[in-house]
Amino acid sequence: MGMVVAVTVTVTVTVTAMVMEMVGGGSWCVAKIGVSEEALQRALDSACGGGDGGADCAPIQPNGLCFTPNTLQAHASYAFNSFYQRNARASNACLFNGASTVAQTDPSYGSCVYPSSSAVATPTARCCTKVHAM
Repeated sequence: MGMVVAVTVTVTVTVTAMVMEMVGGGSWCVAKIGVSEEALQRALDSACGGGDGGADCAPIQPNGLCFTPNTLQAHASYAFNSFYQRNARASNACLFNGASTVAQTDPSYGSCVYPSSSAVATPTARCCTKVHAM
């Protein structure tokens, strides 16, 4: 009969995480107040569907850190800003057919951290217990 031995292996894995360091201010691209839902939805779809240089829309998916509040305005703001930051805050990276504007105040809230040009990737995570049958 085979014997089962549990072996715990600690592996350090680099995890991309956004750590905000506000050094001298920044700018963020957010959805304009008063824009129609249709215009926001088209712009959101455009931001999230851009491939290389497109927005990272994972945080606004269900269970993402920026899913709540589950509003079109909040999700569009996050996506617009992600696109803007990924495109080096270029002047034409926050246009979205008039549905967005550049803000000088960090729109981050709670555990939802909006990327900025001064964001850096850091922390590590530990994982894994392996079970080997002998």
